[in-house]
Amino acid sequence: MITHLHSATILVGDQEEALRFYVGTLGWEKREDLRFGPVHRFLSVAPPGAVTSIVLGQPEVHAREVVPGGTGITMMTPDVAAAHAEMSARGVRFAGQPQVMPWGTKATWFTDPFGNEYFLLEG
Repeated sequence: MITHLHSATILVGDQEEALRFYVGTLGWEKREDLRFGPVHRFLSVAPPGAVTSIVLGQPEVHAREVVPGGTGITMMTPDVAAAHAEMSARGVRFAGQPQVMPWGTKATWFTDPFGNEYFLLEG
């Protein structure tokens, strides 16, 4: 009955800065940019060709603070070492070099400018 996930929301302190990071630095696409009244802005981004988007949520709309930490979101790449090198050159902050996980796959973690952490997995 369910065919795919539409989106997952992360909170960011500044939607324009987040948009520059996800679109400018990571090379993603802006998918939706809708305004609902004077404050609420629904802004989503995604890697080119992806089905699921990330909504760059406003803390004031969600009645929560931006709290840096793990998002629980895993992103896939065919070559984690190459992605790490390219993204690092663009200024993306990583927790460390890619490493082989206990199950045998290479991975690492990176964060956006607001401290939202993602797991980058080779596969």
